[in-house]
Amino acid sequence: MLTIGVVGAGKVGAVLAARLREAGHRVISAAGESDASRERAATLLPGVPLDKPSAVARSCDLLLLTVPDDMLPNVVRVLADSGSLHEGQYVVHTSGRHGLAVLAPAAAVGAKVIALHPAMTFTGTDVDLDRLDGCVFGLTAEAPERALAEELVRELGGRPTWVPEDMRTLYHAGLAHGANHLVTLVSEAMELLAAAGSDDPAGTLRPLLEAALDNALAHGDAALTGPIVRGDVKTVAAHLEDIAANRPDTLPSYVAMARATLDRAVTDGRVLPIRAVRIVRLLDAAVARAPHRAEH
Repeated sequence: MLTIGVVGAGKVGAVLAARLREAGHRVISAAGESDASRERAATLLPGVPLDKPSAVARSCDLLLLTVPDDMLPNVVRVLADSGSLHEGQYVVHTSGRHGLAVLAPAAAVGAKVIALHPAMTFTGTDVDLDRLDGCVFGLTAEAPERALAEELVRELGGRPTWVPEDMRTLYHAGLAHGANHLVTLVSEAMELLAAAGSDDPAGTLRPLLEAALDNALAHGDAALTGPIVRGDVKTVAAHLEDIAANRPDTLPSYVAMARATLDRAVTDGRVLPIRAVRIVRLLDAAVARAPHRAEH
């Protein structure tokens, strides 16, 4: 059993700490400045006192740093410089982008450092606890800490995958491109359906998107269907015209994804180059006609 402190009682930190407490560890303190963090801690970590980050760091065997990526280097440096970290302590961050280098100030004082990133989107509620079951965690650690890192993942209900230090950013880019940009894509698709008069855009898309996602994860590019892959030039032209007329704000992403899809379909031979050229010209013309947004 470890005593655990959490710096950054946000959507990720409170959930992970709650699951580790269920596994038998003792969460003894947490730091969170916003009202939302305090409410989250009260709900998911009842009875755990809130304190300053330095006090949290001093009090625990394992310090869980669940702050935003861009804040992490400064948080580690300040805690190390203030003497809040100690030799033999485990310092674990949950950033996808960062590996062990960001924890160098902690390692310099003798702390044992681990990068542990859940490949999951969080709501910050107890709904997330069940979602951790089967979740993959991207781990980076030196050999002496590997056993504990894998044990923590098992206690969280997840599955470990080891990510080399120099591949952390690329690993994180793959997750962000797939998950975060998917949300934008689906939101824009729902807006197009709503503009077309659908009274239930989400319900209309759900069976299609679930099937498309399953097929893509199982078969990759072979799962591609639709007018681009079929080389339906006239259909693509009609799409571009109606999108420009009704929801021009979605045109840039439609064009960008159409180009990427076309490149893949040409590469594997499903679209003939002569037909691809016609589609590219349509996409170029649509961009040229679109009003340019003012830059701020």
